[in-house]
Amino acid sequence: MKPSLAKGTRDFSAGEVIRRRQIINILQKNFELFGFQPLETPSFENLSTLTGKYGEEGDRLIFKILNSGDYASKTKDEDWNTKNSQKLISQISEKALRYDLTVPFARYVAMNHGQMVFPFKRYQIQPVWRADRPQKGRFREFYQCDADVVGSESLWQEVELVQLYIKSFSELKIPVTIHLNNRKVLTGLAEYAGIADQLIDFTVALDKLDKIGKEGVVNELLQKNIDQASIDKLDFLFAQSDDALENVQQLKTKFQGIESGLKGVEELEFVLTKCLELGIVSEQLKFDITLARGLDYYTGAIFEVKAKDVEMGSIGGGGRYDNLTEVFGVKNIPGIGISFGLDRIYLVMEEMNLFSADENTGVQYLFANYGEAEALEAVKVIAQLRLKGISAELYPESAKLKKQFTYAEKKGIPNLVFYGGEEISNSKITVKHLLSGEQQTVALREFLV
Repeated sequence: MKPSLAKGTRDFSAGEVIRRRQIINILQKNFELFGFQPLETPSFENLSTLTGKYGEEGDRLIFKILNSGDYASKTKDEDWNTKNSQKLISQISEKALRYDLTVPFARYVAMNHGQMVFPFKRYQIQPVWRADRPQKGRFREFYQCDADVVGSESLWQEVELVQLYIKSFSELKIPVTIHLNNRKVLTGLAEYAGIADQLIDFTVALDKLDKIGKEGVVNELLQKNIDQASIDKLDFLFAQSDDALENVQQLKTKFQGIESGLKGVEELEFVLTKCLELGIVSEQLKFDITLARGLDYYTGAIFEVKAKDVEMGSIGGGGRYDNLTEVFGVKNIPGIGISFGLDRIYLVMEEMNLFSADENTGVQYLFANYGEAEALEAVKVIAQLRLKGISAELYPESAKLKKQFTYAEKKGIPNLVFYGGEEISNSKITVKHLLSGEQQTVALREFLV
């Protein structure tokens, strides 16, 4: 059988892994600089832990794991024969691959809150899985790099997370715009339009604006039985000013008497104002009133990060989720978090040529193999280089030098070392620089300094 990859997954070569680590190292350094501590959770959770947290569309994208053993024997004939997939899932699957890192984190907090010091700040860098349709920048297995704070309602947390985004993307050299909205504003908009009982339908449709445009959003709202009069009241959403604070003032007027909307506007105004006062330029921070983000658990601020001048979806996102641990029986633990999309960040950096072409973190020296006795002496020298943190290796066979040259060139090893009988007896070593063609013979002691 011809081998193939599962759709939506990828192999990573050595060069790709090294570049991905460069991104992770920058993010990890900044997470810890901002006071976040590392955490890891299992790759799969109980299915009941994950379902009902991401909305109807999200639940469909959860990868379910079949129960071990003869899972089909435990199903009801009626459900099996009628192909009732919703009822069958609960009978044949008790576990699922994690869809994101936030819900497992909320589960962790609910289980361990008695031993925590609040506010509790954690970062997590692990893969997640979604049964989505693969396309550019969208995979079925991908990494998320999350930073979350639980146990604080302070809006300074929102401000700090914006700063974390700005600092990290600045060091990655990616120019970005951080789109900011508030779920309370969306709730206020639904109430303003008289569709408070259809909030989820409204936000799910609005969240697709970038993909399907205004006409597509309007059509979807009509299909959800939201009347034209309500849609007309929301028409101003599609013609926003570039001035974030000006748009906030416009909402204050429309939300007179709508408590939830005014609360959202107040929170937005605080975050925007403080960020600007801290020197974050207005071009980097945009109040995006149509930003909804499709997850049901957000209750306050919502973020989305987009790279400038690159056709790519969001490369980061997150928001406040003050009620998430309640579904696990633990109340009054507010939370907020953001995520960096490692895979999309990589694609953006690749498209913008931001990776160093000359960066070589691989093997620096290849020692030619002249035979068993010489190889033993070479391995002794290699061990001393490794103690100094210098990567080196011995060609495994005593082959023709031409073959050993070719190996070094194909692997991109810059230096070929000759340490044969003559060099060993004279305590000297010869190094050939393959790029320049220059060759030097120096004392072994000098080489190892």
